[in-house]
Amino acid sequence: MNEIEQRIAELNKLLHEYGYAYYVLDKPVVEDSVYDQLLHELIALEEANPEFIYPDSPTQRVGGMVLEGFKKVTHETAMLSLSNAFNEEDLRDFDRKIEQAIGKNYSYVCELKIDGLAISLRYENGVFVQGATRGDGTVGEDITANLKTIRAIPLRLNEPVTLEVRGEAYMPKKSFEKLNERRAENGEELFANPRNAAAGSLRQLDPKIAASRNLSTFIYAVGGDGESYGIDGHWEMLKYLEELGFPSNKEREYCETIEDVLAFIEKWTEARPNLSYEIDGIVIKVNRYAHQDELGFTAKSPRWAIAYKFPAEEVITKLLDIELTVGRTGVITPTAILTPVLVAGTTVSRASLHNEDLIREKDIRIDDTVIVRKAGDIIPQIVGVVLEQRPDDAVPYKMPTHCPACDEEVVRIDTDVALRCVNPQCPAQIAEGVKHFVSRNAMNIDGLGEKVVEQLLREGYIQDVAGLYELTVEQLINLERMGQKSATNLVEALIQSKDNSLERLLFGLGIRHVGEKAAKILAAHFETIDALMVATEEDLKDIHEIGDKMAESIVAYFANEQVQQLIERLKGFGLNMSYKGKKIVVEAGANPFAGKTIVLTGKLQQLTRNEAKAKIEQLGGTVAGSVSKKTDLVIVGEDAGSKLEKAQSLGIEIWDEVRLIEQLI
Repeated sequence: MNEIEQRIAELNKLLHEYGYAYYVLDKPVVEDSVYDQLLHELIALEEANPEFIYPDSPTQRVGGMVLEGFKKVTHETAMLSLSNAFNEEDLRDFDRKIEQAIGKNYSYVCELKIDGLAISLRYENGVFVQGATRGDGTVGEDITANLKTIRAIPLRLNEPVTLEVRGEAYMPKKSFEKLNERRAENGEELFANPRNAAAGSLRQLDPKIAASRNLSTFIYAVGGDGESYGIDGHWEMLKYLEELGFPSNKEREYCETIEDVLAFIEKWTEARPNLSYEIDGIVIKVNRYAHQDELGFTAKSPRWAIAYKFPAEEVITKLLDIELTVGRTGVITPTAILTPVLVAGTTVSRASLHNEDLIREKDIRIDDTVIVRKAGDIIPQIVGVVLEQRPDDAVPYKMPTHCPACDEEVVRIDTDVALRCVNPQCPAQIAEGVKHFVSRNAMNIDGLGEKVVEQLLREGYIQDVAGLYELTVEQLINLERMGQKSATNLVEALIQSKDNSLERLLFGLGIRHVGEKAAKILAAHFETIDALMVATEEDLKDIHEIGDKMAESIVAYFANEQVQQLIERLKGFGLNMSYKGKKIVVEAGANPFAGKTIVLTGKLQQLTRNEAKAKIEQLGGTVAGSVSKKTDLVIVGEDAGSKLEKAQSLGIEIWDEVRLIEQLI
């Protein structure tokens, strides 16, 4: 190493140490002038010797070239959202469910819920290589260049580890105020709140803009299996992340009981305004990873964590009208049309009324003065009426007896609170069904936005989803804002969508109670739509994740003659009707995992939990999070807990890790 290269390495090391002390520990060890002088020296040396620029050099934080766009990033482990709690009763109910599932020997970790943008950071051998947004939880956007500008994010860790971490990027209150001051001076629209400002900054194609906005971050978890790091709980993991050099929020607490959790919430409900950043609640997590694993997940969120949301701001405004919309399943939803009003940083002119029962219970009438707030600071809702200001001529609101879209009589099915139009030819249902079918998580047809779908139906070019595959370029160029190139691209996107794997089609069909996860489970299990269409309720309920309601809904859906005709038409247009993922491999006596439901519990020594899961699934097994009568096999590692006990009580076959590895080999 020559003298110049050695000095560059030395400056990198010093500036990393000084930056860590300043931005992460909040304990500066040198004056700003000293840091700036060393940084300028490094910049000069790198400009003269670009071959010695390290990818994690502090000079790389200023923002590089303008990006052409953001690439998609598939998260190795899904970034799930959390279930919400809004009061003490919700939290105690959460605690009761935890105790019922795992007994009394558990504890919690409470953390402040930062009001920012969820991010994922990937490190290889200790070096930051990629950062992404949460996106839809499965696929996010690559914003590495922008995240590098956040000085609290380490470009190199204190250990050469390879891992993915999760956190929240946010804009401190002072940075937000200064940004809005500059925008006001320039005559630009102001950001409504720090969360929007942070998200907008990180989605700039010019990283220099993100660099100018002084964002920060807190890291709160690793992606994947926490136990694979030799750490048994979340509290210890947060300490380990700090040792690696990550900024974690110090305002956290280890709680032995739900009473401790409630005390922590009460403390920060009062102290919230004193923080230098915005929070919108408290996150409560079961501490031990073994307990988390035992509790498992729903399709959307972990059962071992919940987010308590602070009470929302309430404002008063006028209810001008009630608008009715018909969804793709026929549910008629009332929406309040309001005099626009500012609520929790954004202007609100519409609010959900949910259903007829809510309107009747709160006695909401047109022309009432109503109290509006945002549920979880996101969804506007009416929580009450100011009766003293009710006009004398206001009358109770009555839901319609006939569908506002097709004029067919509406019904209530069984114990549903919602009114529903059951006319399969209802134009509103067809429109919403087509929009769902073409959406990103279903058939993912680029160029078919809501406006285009509405035009296609209005012009009579399509009557249902099958009609999409008859569209021609000549038809499409007649639509508003649809040129030759856009029309050609849309037809090509439709052709490409024919090759989608079966689970996308199943989700796109909009079968009641069947979401993305269930669609994939069904596709992997039955492998073809023909096999699924003849499945009985018993066949379906034999699948671990399929319950009674879903099984009943699936059978009823495919028994419908119009659905059968639709499937035949889609087949005729060449749509793939088979699962393209990993098939179940069945070789008599050779593969003990195929078609079986398997549960992993305890700490494995030779494989990580994710490695074991991947290998089992590759051989056609399904790895579940909890033990039930449908479980075929339980594999136990060290410190296996109640899952092992339950397996023993049910007489389920049990293996240790040694036998698992023997069978995998």
